[in-house]
Amino acid sequence: MLEQNRLLKTSSWGVSLLLVLPILAIFYTALGASDDVFAHLMATVMSTYALNTALLVLGTVSLALLMGIPSAWLLANYSLPGGNWLQWALVLPLAMPGYIVGYIYTDWFDFAGPIQMLLRDFTGWTSAAQYWFPDLRTLPGACFVLALVLYPYIYLLARAAFMEQSLTLTQSARLLGCTPTQSFFRVSLPLARPAIAVGASLVAMEALGDFGTVSYFAVSTLTTAVYDTWLGYSNLNAAAKISAIMLVVIFLLISSERYSRRKQKLFSQNVTPDTIVKSPLKGKARVVGTIWCWGLFIIAFVAPLGQLLIYAWDYHASSSIEDFAQYSVNSIYVSLVAALVALVVALLVNFYKRLSGKAAGNVPIRMASLGYAVPGTVLAIGVLIFLTSADHLINDLAKEMGWGRPGLLFSGSMFAMLTAFVVRFSAVAIGSVESSLAKVSPSLDMAARTMGCNVRSMIQRVQLPLIRRGCLIAMLLVFIESMKELNAALLLRPFNFETLATFVFNYASDEHLEYAALPAVLLVAVGLVPLILINRSLEQSHS
Repeated sequence: MLEQNRLLKTSSWGVSLLLVLPILAIFYTALGASDDVFAHLMATVMSTYALNTALLVLGTVSLALLMGIPSAWLLANYSLPGGNWLQWALVLPLAMPGYIVGYIYTDWFDFAGPIQMLLRDFTGWTSAAQYWFPDLRTLPGACFVLALVLYPYIYLLARAAFMEQSLTLTQSARLLGCTPTQSFFRVSLPLARPAIAVGASLVAMEALGDFGTVSYFAVSTLTTAVYDTWLGYSNLNAAAKISAIMLVVIFLLISSERYSRRKQKLFSQNVTPDTIVKSPLKGKARVVGTIWCWGLFIIAFVAPLGQLLIYAWDYHASSSIEDFAQYSVNSIYVSLVAALVALVVALLVNFYKRLSGKAAGNVPIRMASLGYAVPGTVLAIGVLIFLTSADHLINDLAKEMGWGRPGLLFSGSMFAMLTAFVVRFSAVAIGSVESSLAKVSPSLDMAARTMGCNVRSMIQRVQLPLIRRGCLIAMLLVFIESMKELNAALLLRPFNFETLATFVFNYASDEHLEYAALPAVLLVAVGLVPLILINRSLEQSHS
């Protein structure tokens, strides 16, 4: 028994340390001596990259708040036409990759697009010099597109917070003479602030780490700087320094969000489903609320998906089915392996936490979950540094032993991409397994030990059968996230190896997304699965 406990402890700590090493490698390399490339970037364009990044994050968060909070408030408190269906449909834009939505909207709004052509036909104008039309290929355009696909983070958390608020609070505000608008700003919104702050921080981190959308819109940010520094200058040291700056920014974002609400406390939420009463909207408010919610759903999800389906139908004969099949196999293989490894990691750290019964048992879980907060491009640099060092060490040892150099075993193979996926998405698996394991009563563990089961037997015969559903969901979520991951795949894929995400992005970058519409539709369909699971879990929690 003691030996098995020691083995589980060693494995848990060892795995968590391995997962955090790529992040530590970024700071270790960044603290090294500066070079000419980084000094040149700092003297010329780094200030522009930093300013664009700050404006991108600020603009995206502001627009996402504007889209998410009113929708969450309306659907949590009022009945609208189709509201029962709309309350989960507004989450679906999260499945749309930003660069796909960006391509479709720029195609519509460009000078040769259908909207400007219709405007010219209607007015008789013949050239762009005769009228002004907003240019979507700008920083504000990138903020708008990212907000369309990221606002569900705020909507989900804000709606849940509004639904958990006691009805007596708003009723008391109304009795004291507050209008519905005043009660919203004075009571409901302050109470929902912690949830909204968490959603806003998620949007900020996603916008900070986005590469596909800003690259397509030609907006230079710190993320594009990391990508260009590595692939353009082949300078890992400079890329690590920029990555370290981004990690510090992320740490400051998370810390400032928590610090801003350090004194805020919520003592009671005595809410049951019976107290959730939705009032009917009437008159102009009903019309405006309906148009707002349904319009947001249409422009963020229905219209882009409809255009993708039209592309897929019109250009299916011109698409390369063989390439599509091969890249699908590549994506499925990599994602399945990453899901299996992430599940093993999740089981190790969660079983150690449960069996240790000490505060130290939480440390491996926290360490193994750090990668989820790191943008894919930044994490890819950390993985490259770590695996390149391992490759050099192996080659040096082989040379000392008189053997042939094995080459880039890790950094030059699929292993690098798999490592990035596991480091980034293990947190997803850990959370799913942790929530399932928390529902298993500790009395079952004690009963198993009383009957003479050792640690291994107890895990196999008691705990694993009871958390099978959580393990399946964990694998499914990691599989889907790995299928959609673009940033790490672009930097770490082996030569002549494409995934569905990189395949679609390459066509979108070349202004030929229509030829990759079928895999793009598949990526969107795959992304809908976790959203359906999240919606079902939220419905169960409020039923």
